Amino acid sequence: KLLVVPVDGSHWLSMREVLDVLRQKGHEVVVVAPEVTVHIKPSKNFVMKMYSVPYTEEDLNKEFQAFFHFSFEQGSFLERFVKAYQGIRRITDFGVSSCSHLLQNKELIRYLEQSKFDAVLTDPVLLCGAILAEHLSLPAVYFLRGIPCGLDFEATQCPRPPSYVPRGFTQLTDRMTFLQRVKNLLHDIPDIFLCDFVFDPFSNLASEFLQREVTVLDLLQKGSVWLLRLEFVLDYPRPLMPNIIPIGGVNCAHRELSQ
Repeated sequence: KLLVVPVDGSHWLSMREVLDVLRQKGHEVVVVAPEVTVHIKPSKNFVMKMYSVPYTEEDLNKEFQAFFHFSFEQGSFLERFVKAYQGIRRITDFGVSSCSHLLQNKELIRYLEQSKFDAVLTDPVLLCGAILAEHLSLPAVYFLRGIPCGLDFEATQCPRPPSYVPRGFTQLTDRMTFLQRVKNLLHDIPDIFLCDFVFDPFSNLASEFLQREVTVLDLLQKGSVWLLRLEFVLDYPRPLMPNIIPIGGVNCAHRELSQ
């Protein structure tokens, strides 16, 4: 019996593929999602539990469109970093607001406590699922493409050598000159600030809900299995830990092409 706490957008489109197969294999799947979403809709393959949020679908669509538009823009590292900072902050605000309303929904939380789930499947790019896994004392299965600031590496104690693991926004490959490696190393510095504003609100939510001091790393380190949507045919090589499983190929529906 699986509790699923998804993240909207492309994150959900990948996860939905997995849930359909899990249902076919006889697992019971319960998805918890806000009433206002872009892609997360009811399905015959899972039970859906919804909760109210203080924003509209129009607000959400507008923010997603603005964020995706930025993703295709060109510019210097500084310009793209500032735009990423602003975009991620606004998207995070929606995630924090949604999570807060979920945790404050006493009726829904009581249902989750009484349902005797076996595990939580969630995308830890937003940490609401990780908070629920900790509250319910359940193993967490993380389904992700990556986490800002390399927190997935830190939480799993996974090496991330700047000599051949390119950082985001650098446009570098796994084969770098000495100066490119220095540049790659320096790109870790802005992540310190990026992490604080993205994840601190979730740390505060978790501490308030669990009634003890909790950091983001505390939550992420509880991940039992990390299902990483990577495929080294397309992605650059990087170290993996034993509980990190690359599952590239579920980023979109598999449809047979015409001749």
